Amino acid sequence: MSVKNDDNLAVRTWIEIDRGALADNYQTFRRLIKPGCRLMAIAKSNAYGHGIIEYAQLMQELGADWLAVDSILEGLKLRQNKITVPILVLGYTFPELMNKALENDLSLTISNFESLTVLTDEKLAGLKIQIKFDTGMHRQGFFPDDLPKVLSQLKNLPKIKVEGVFTHLAAAGDPTAPEATLKQLAEFEKIRTEILAQGFKPLFHAAASSGALLYPQAHYDLVRPGISLFGLWPSLESKASCAEKIDLKPALVWKSIVSEVKNLPAHQPVGYDLTESLPAAGRIAIIPVGYWHGYDRSLSGTGRVIIKGQPAKVLGRVSMDMLIVDVSKINEATVGDEAILLGSDFNAEQMAELAQTTNYEIITRLNPLIKRVYK
Repeated sequence: MSVKNDDNLAVRTWIEIDRGALADNYQTFRRLIKPGCRLMAIAKSNAYGHGIIEYAQLMQELGADWLAVDSILEGLKLRQNKITVPILVLGYTFPELMNKALENDLSLTISNFESLTVLTDEKLAGLKIQIKFDTGMHRQGFFPDDLPKVLSQLKNLPKIKVEGVFTHLAAAGDPTAPEATLKQLAEFEKIRTEILAQGFKPLFHAAASSGALLYPQAHYDLVRPGISLFGLWPSLESKASCAEKIDLKPALVWKSIVSEVKNLPAHQPVGYDLTESLPAAGRIAIIPVGYWHGYDRSLSGTGRVIIKGQPAKVLGRVSMDMLIVDVSKINEATVGDEAILLGSDFNAEQMAELAQTTNYEIITRLNPLIKRVYK
């Protein structure tokens, strides 16, 4: 397969995204949540490595009620590419950029009093916001004890539109240890009850992928699936609990080519620092991908690449722009052959286990400059 970039030049590495798999995952979540519950597709961080613009366009086509991004810059990028559905900016927004949110119909997360105070500026009248509470993760958000002060200040901001109130669950991925999650939901329910009693009528939401899969009581008015819409499990425990009844389909395959093949005598060390060699005479191949592209250096000597349906072990150090792999048992391997770096035969969970990290990190660290091809 010859893949070309936007300048119509052939590329040596690319990422293929299966639109059908993404659509199937979307429908899986639509069936999972109750009628009337909205779905916010998380597109932050380059859509977890899947390409933010293309992903947002597909989710909009499928009927997603909301999209979420990390920064206002991501939100503006989507608006510039004809994304019209509601968009929530999850991360911090500089006060001087809040007018950009107003001009481009972006909703902002407000999670501290410094940001809340900025909203008194008359130039921000009509701005849409969502209030985030820290119910136990201790990252972003107001504490539950801040609620009276938050409500008092909101009542003095009649021209600001409070669209939503939400929290984030810190440990929802393990259904065998629900105590922390249930405690957070209990705190959030208290917040919800008081806000409704004060006359506000926002959307309430708490569930990302794990919460949506494992805690139906956390669905509230909206769910926010992230990694699972891309076909990956948020945790091994959630997979063990749900895989028999919920079918998630990974959508991403990362490919490259074989750029060189050579014979090598036994015991000749390869790569930087000469850390590894073939135990017997054999063949090596060069793959023009390295840690700059997102192939983690921790996979040195342990990773594998699929060539002609067979695994080729990574030999020696992962370089900045190249891998050396053992093709001694793949006799027909030749220059130009397709090489699969990440896909069904070597998935993100397997790669994460070798790299001693998570599937989240594996896919989100894929270099955004790599060509994405939606199929």
